[in-house]
Amino acid sequence: MVGRYELPTAGSIACATAKRCSQTHNHTLHCFSLLEMRGSKSHDFETDVPAAELWGVYGTLLAAELLPELLPQVLAKVELVTGDGGVGTILELTFPPGIPGLERYKEKFIKVDNENYIKEAQTIDGDILKLGFLYYMIRFEIIAKGPASSVIRSTIEYEIDEAHPELEAMVSTAPLAATAEKFSGYVKEQKIAQISSA
Repeated sequence: MVGRYELPTAGSIACATAKRCSQTHNHTLHCFSLLEMRGSKSHDFETDVPAAELWGVYGTLLAAELLPELLPQVLAKVELVTGDGGVGTILELTFPPGIPGLERYKEKFIKVDNENYIKEAQTIDGDILKLGFLYYMIRFEIIAKGPASSVIRSTIEYEIDEAHPELEAMVSTAPLAATAEKFSGYVKEQKIAQISSA
């Protein structure tokens, strides 16, 4: 990130009216509709951690507790406003100090699928919307690839006010990729600690 903050925000993602799509070397798929100012970006992270164990973090409020601890450069604080981690849960997320125009925002869990390991969180208030985003949603999918391996697919879907096309460049899956790596490492460390104490 040089000179700007990239917002935190995944296979085959399609834009219904996309004018251009490109696959980058870090396996992030970018789709952007120039006409409607809607787009999506996604990132896949492969790990040797079972899907069910990863969902124990992503599918619960443990993720909110761990984010400021493991990635303080991405989020300084995550507070539970209401809910128990299921659909309807609202979190307030605070960015680290010193980021112009970005202090905090609220997101609401609009989907928590404990069978297919999918969670969707939509921004409902705060600085992300004030910047000019009309819609901003993050989806996490934990895809089992075998009994002891999985893919963490992180997707950002967004819609931008046509008066602010420059905001598209701020949307980045980099923080989500870092989150996937950290959460995967956390699960592995917990497993090692349990074995050692047994």
